[in-house]
Amino acid sequence: MLQVLVLDRIDASQNMARYYVLSIEPTLFGETAMVREWGRIGSFGQRRTELYAQREDARMALGTWLDRKLRRGYQLRIAPALHGGNGTTRLPDSRHE
Repeated sequence: MLQVLVLDRIDASQNMARYYVLSIEPTLFGETAMVREWGRIGSFGQRRTELYAQREDARMALGTWLDRKLRRGYQLRIAPALHGGNGTTRLPDSRHE
């Protein structure tokens, strides 16, 4: 089962509009991947994947990253992420919504 959390941090006074996506995904080899994607809203960002033998370990890692991002001012987003053709996540640019 795929689990996805989308966060954003927007502060117009600092020209800041960032997104952060945390997901837990199964791999083809029976492992569980915890994937982090981040960048500026409206652009393609970076992606890092960490593999775990147990799903619970991946969930704990996701919880650690979620806590870290919430402490830094990120907020959970309601809208789902849109996936680009190259496997990265691109969120809609809020200026065009």
